Amino acid sequence: MKVEEIETPSPGPGEVLVRVHAAAITRGELEWPVDRLPAIPSYELSGVVVGSGDEVYALTPFDRDGVAAEYAVVPADVLAPKPLRLSHVEAAALPMGGLTAWQALFVHGRLARGERVLVTGASGGVGHIAVQLARHAGAAVVESGPVDLVFNTRGGEVPAGERVVTIAEEMPGAIYFIVEPDHEQLLELRTLVDAGELRAEVDSVFPLTEARAAFERVAGRGKRGKVVLELGTDLPAGAAVTSAVGD
Repeated sequence: MKVEEIETPSPGPGEVLVRVHAAAITRGELEWPVDRLPAIPSYELSGVVVGSGDEVYALTPFDRDGVAAEYAVVPADVLAPKPLRLSHVEAAALPMGGLTAWQALFVHGRLARGERVLVTGASGGVGHIAVQLARHAGAAVVESGPVDLVFNTRGGEVPAGERVVTIAEEMPGAIYFIVEPDHEQLLELRTLVDAGELRAEVDSVFPLTEARAAFERVAGRGKRGKVVLELGTDLPAGAAVTSAVGD
């Protein structure tokens, strides 16, 4: 993994160029399969659209290069206005955990007001957001007893529930899914954040030039919240992190 200068990318139809201010990273993403190497990691960003000056945040599609770069080309339809209450670092920490929790609870889990939900790994990066969303939706978040929905974020055996949704591993009788970018859901999350009803934890912040240390942190123990790369003004034009690791 290294920081190098690359040409500023040019947006195609349906795309915009974003000046990235912060990019969050995810445990294990250097092992995700990619169709070419070296590749740019990170799929969560907060930044400013070049030309318009709009502050935006997003989870970007996994089938293209990531956004740990000074400039990134992003499909316009996955971007949403950045929450006003959050800095760029804080906003970059929200998309993947927020969208994963939202899709698990409301899209796949069909959670309804008054139901009982158990979230495994409730203090983790996804779990702590899921707990907040479930409570805001009028559900009871419980640790034991009969439940209507189990959201499994960490793997292993889980208590029985009427419905089980998992992001950790495929399980018999459970709905397993991989999070997808979603503009409308980011708008919902933004509304909750700006109303003071949702927050995302930031574990630590590293400059782009210390990307290796950031990935060591994200793989370590005792982490709480997201690890975020911050892109400062001292970087050379077109700076990007590239990794030659992958399947």
